[in-house]
Amino acid sequence: MESFPKIISVDDHTVEPPNVWRDRLPSKYHDIGPRIVRAPIKEMTFVGGKFAPRMGDVGGEGPIADWWVYEDLSRPLTRLDTAVGYSRDDIKLEGITYDQMRPGSYSVPDRLADMDINHVQSALCFPTFPRFCGQTFTEAKDRELGLLGVRAYNDWMVEEWCGEQAQGRLIPLALIPLWDAELAAAEVRRNADRGVRAVCFSEIPPHLGLPSIHTDYWDPFLRACDETGTVVAMHIGSSSKMPSTSADAPPAVGSTITFANCCFSMVDWLMSGKFDRFPRLKIMYAEGQIGWIPYILERANVVWEENRAWGGVADKVLRPPAELFAEHVYGCFFDDAFGLRNLDAIGVGNVLYETDYPHSDSTWPKSREVGESQMGHLAPDVVERIVRGNAIELLGLTAEGLWEAGTATRPGS
Repeated sequence: MESFPKIISVDDHTVEPPNVWRDRLPSKYHDIGPRIVRAPIKEMTFVGGKFAPRMGDVGGEGPIADWWVYEDLSRPLTRLDTAVGYSRDDIKLEGITYDQMRPGSYSVPDRLADMDINHVQSALCFPTFPRFCGQTFTEAKDRELGLLGVRAYNDWMVEEWCGEQAQGRLIPLALIPLWDAELAAAEVRRNADRGVRAVCFSEIPPHLGLPSIHTDYWDPFLRACDETGTVVAMHIGSSSKMPSTSADAPPAVGSTITFANCCFSMVDWLMSGKFDRFPRLKIMYAEGQIGWIPYILERANVVWEENRAWGGVADKVLRPPAELFAEHVYGCFFDDAFGLRNLDAIGVGNVLYETDYPHSDSTWPKSREVGESQMGHLAPDVVERIVRGNAIELLGLTAEGLWEAGTATRPGS
């Protein structure tokens, strides 16, 4: 391509610095709130889609890692959390320390420098320690501390990660207290007032022991998103249950079918009636890729046409699912040549680009080259929309693709 647009990545990740919660929680929580402990790894497995680490005694023998410790939880930083800069064959399931990761994982100036290397202008970043929709705080015993933890993360995200030194190039993504839909709605509105236009949510809440979107439990939260123009962002794995086929399946099986949860989730939303009840609501699927979408839309339309009377949706899904998708749903990809060849069946306006920095799947530092290779058959205006235009509109960014605190426009306004 003669000129490839500057990328706005809608799925990158931040590895939270060690002091995020220590600096923001009351002192009485310093010994039980999230904190970093350097200790050996006693055991660590990832089989059948389940990650199971065990921390050794501080000062003991074994490979050393930095661990996030919170109440009874111990979770090590791993090479899979931050793999950029390493050869694919050197990326293994192993614990690491902050000293062993690329500084752009947790440092804003270094992140901006790595974005420059990768032709990226702006980036929306999902969490690491809280997990992709804040499950860590949802599972905690102390709800008061959990709520403080969610708010502390959001304050850090807005004021520091996306603060002045980010120059508008980092786009805030908030967490919510999933255990209380009213509190979640309040947190959406608190952050919307300072310009935040995206919030993490679970692709399949029942996997977390929470009500499904077919109930009215989430309505206060969804109403807040609808009224403030806040996008519901769902990352693969945000149900804490990655797809797999058996308890002994190697990680490669799950890695091949990571899109499956997004597929199931999207059908849930299309058949839930929520888009008719909340007409301004927008949802997006981070790292779900897009090649699977055309068939799902075709099948959902057939089911709606032929089976809605007995299928339990005739009174709440008032239009064909493909129409609802076109108005409300966004698929996100970083490497999907097949999906781009079938873009007409998805919709140019429903696709967003990402780089997944600093994860093992990331296309960094060659996201531009991957995009040029896979989008070479598309018209320049289509490439512009996919790589940045759709994200600008969806996330209420400035015309230049930047985020401004307290001034982000509501999508569609």
